[in-house]
Amino acid sequence: MFIEELEAKLRDRKKNLPAGSYTAQLFESGLDRILKKIGEEAGEVIIAAKNRDANELKNESADLLFHLLMVLCEQGLCFEDVVGVLRERGH
Repeated sequence: MFIEELEAKLRDRKKNLPAGSYTAQLFESGLDRILKKIGEEAGEVIIAAKNRDANELKNESADLLFHLLMVLCEQGLCFEDVVGVLRERGH
């Protein structure tokens, strides 16, 4: 599954912090910076949806999901942990 591949890449970037990697730079900047990006991207999703711009909404949603996966990784969690909660709730 693509999400699992992306999570593996995020874990690797967090561990190895390769030079020139946006993700590594964000991990190095710390939790507050990652959370700020989530807030920014959430706002952009809202604007795209209100503008009824499907292409923009897809792109901004991808950015939001990416940064959400980053914070989950930073906290030692993964997407499947979130999916498990949704399953428990019956969604």
